[in-house]
Amino acid sequence: MTEQEAFLQLASMCAKAEHCQHEMLEKMRKWEVPETVQARVMARLVKERYVDDERYARAFVKDKIRYNKWGRRKVQQALWMKRIDDDIQQTVLNEVDDEEYLRVLKPLLKQKSKSIKAENDFERNQKLVRFALGRGFTFDIIKQCLNVDDIDEEDYD
Repeated sequence: MTEQEAFLQLASMCAKAEHCQHEMLEKMRKWEVPETVQARVMARLVKERYVDDERYARAFVKDKIRYNKWGRRKVQQALWMKRIDDDIQQTVLNEVDDEEYLRVLKPLLKQKSKSIKAENDFERNQKLVRFALGRGFTFDIIKQCLNVDDIDEEDYD
């Protein structure tokens, strides 16, 4: 694949949906594009704003929180796996306030509590905490939803 072909193919993909630099580099590696050509193609994609990691991260965060019902930690891990710069991650994640996470988590916990079998409130709350932690929510957000003071945060670190 030539440099121009790679650029046109990737530009077409980026015009249809947001992609990060890591995804574009993976595509070029898969196509066996030489590394020197990869660097030039990526520089051109960034220069012409087909690829913008900050713009990608913003869209990614909104999608994962609103539609996938993920918490901050799970989103942060996914951004890390996509090799989004730490500064961009922090900037974008800090734009989401606790109210947004609460709007997502409260209905999730309400739904989950209907299917939990527990002998008492303490056991039920522990199961809900584990569920929410698994979805990537932080303990302070979970605690606001459950209004529990008898579950120790250190038990879940």
